[in-house]
Amino acid sequence: MLKMSVFYSILAGLAILPFFLYIRFPYLLQDLQYSLKSIGIGMRISKYKTRKPYYTVLDCFLDDVKKHPNKPFILFENESYSYLDADKRSNKVARTLSKHARVKEGDTVAVFLGNEPFFVWVWLALAKLGCTASLLNYNIRSKSLLHCFSCCGANVLIAAAELKDAIEEVLPTLREQNVSVYILSKDCDTLGIESLVDKIEEASDEPLSPDLRSNVTMKSAALYIYTSGTTGLPKAAVINHERVWLASCLQTLAGVTSNDVIYIYLPLYHSAGFLMGLTGAIERGITVALRRKFSASQFWEDCRKYNITVIQYIGEIMRYLCNRPKKDNDRDHKVRVALGNGIRADTWSEFLQRYGDIRICECYGATEGNVGFVNYIGKVGAIGREVFIHKKFSPYALIKYDTEREEPVRDSRGFCVEVPKGETGLLVAKITKIAPFTGYARNSQQTEKKKLRDVFEKGDLYFNSGDLLKIDQEGFVYFQDRIGDTFRWKGENVATTEVADILIMVDCIEEANVYGVKVPGHEGRIGMASLKLKDCHQFDGVGTYQHLQTYLPSYARPRFIRIQDSLVVTGTYKQMKVKLAEEGFNPAVVQDPLYFLDESKGYIPMKQDLYDAISGGSIRL
Repeated sequence: MLKMSVFYSILAGLAILPFFLYIRFPYLLQDLQYSLKSIGIGMRISKYKTRKPYYTVLDCFLDDVKKHPNKPFILFENESYSYLDADKRSNKVARTLSKHARVKEGDTVAVFLGNEPFFVWVWLALAKLGCTASLLNYNIRSKSLLHCFSCCGANVLIAAAELKDAIEEVLPTLREQNVSVYILSKDCDTLGIESLVDKIEEASDEPLSPDLRSNVTMKSAALYIYTSGTTGLPKAAVINHERVWLASCLQTLAGVTSNDVIYIYLPLYHSAGFLMGLTGAIERGITVALRRKFSASQFWEDCRKYNITVIQYIGEIMRYLCNRPKKDNDRDHKVRVALGNGIRADTWSEFLQRYGDIRICECYGATEGNVGFVNYIGKVGAIGREVFIHKKFSPYALIKYDTEREEPVRDSRGFCVEVPKGETGLLVAKITKIAPFTGYARNSQQTEKKKLRDVFEKGDLYFNSGDLLKIDQEGFVYFQDRIGDTFRWKGENVATTEVADILIMVDCIEEANVYGVKVPGHEGRIGMASLKLKDCHQFDGVGTYQHLQTYLPSYARPRFIRIQDSLVVTGTYKQMKVKLAEEGFNPAVVQDPLYFLDESKGYIPMKQDLYDAISGGSIRL
């Protein structure tokens, strides 16, 4: 009888154990699933490393060609290109570059193209020749273009026909450097620029020998991808083949399957579009619907046209979609996964409510960084989640940071101080063999700037992310601000993203870009915001101030407001702050409408005499 009682007690305990585990660890199952996927990816990449020759994403593409040659690979406008089409077309490009440009293994070739199939053919061709592709931003011109070209050490430049004017502007310098310049057209009458399409059409589409890339290893540079340059000239991040694999596997973690169709409108010159999008699609063996540029008005029409199941986002994209006029068919689509970073919490909720049950997989990472997070739970507002196995193999920490001195806080021994859970700190990640930092091409000074030494013990080395994050008691990670964006006023740190989130709650405001500006005779920087108003709305100076009084302390309320027709962003929709901060609040310099916060009246028009009084010190802020 006693034995039976014990037996039933054990059964009862086992029956209620899952309930107690759920109460104590509500995300245990998702954590285990994510950990197992991560371990599987790690084992797979380790296996690739041991292959001779090294197994690259290109080899994965060639396997896709064998598995499903006729499966659509690129859908572009009204054209469809199968995996076999892409293979043959890239063979023709590779043979042309080898014959006419004398391109060979180890060379670097600059690619100056927009989002079009030729971008994909050219990159595949360069990979087949064992070359490094330097992906140039097609928006840059003149000095920036020459700077980016010089960074990568390329001796060949391939440009789109529509970018001919931009090339001609810098052609004298390129000719002085003996750079071979090719343009994707059938003819060209400009001395120093050769046509390429006519030569490609004549080339054979037969496969190329793998021996042409026999010396490629996991540490070989596969790509140069440029940082956005929001705080200066772009830097060329070195992306090796191992890093390409790691980024490409993000779709696996997001739950993308071989039956999906992904929509790529983000620029292929950036890591989001190229690595998370294109090479991730190759790793999954899926179809890519490619668009030249993002269009809010055509977004869902494209999703319906191409039967899209996976979308990417970055920056303010989701807000642009939520700001579109509502339609009866907003939920008439097949999208099930949204993969990206930078979505605000309020937009996240609004997007799901309007467009349906879409799994949003928010991620965090930098092009050149050695640390990243994935919000595989779907917790609104979080950029990721702490996982034991992740931190074990790639150690990281949040440390105290002095925004006024612009340096980490160190204790009496000279070591950095880790912040407790729930507090904001600077993300740093230990540089190891497993989590390396390869730095920037031909820029040792900027590479060293991203390194922190003697962080927790003498001789250790960490990557400085430049990002301020917070981790809550449940282990969810939240983005707070960039170091350069957070400013200090009246002895208090002000997070620009927090202020911007509060501003866009005001009825008349559609977008907000917050930054700190210097004021003569004052320490630190005071808050200023550049705003884009909603259509058919006027700026409500009184209502805006009343709103800010409710939600923000006095030191965090922007003292100056600038109204713009549109807010300037980078090619990947990151807000530009540096130039705005330099222009400041002088009506003689800024042609846009300016407002000053008078605490008795609200925001009032900023006149020159008011500016002079502030600059002269007769009005203290």
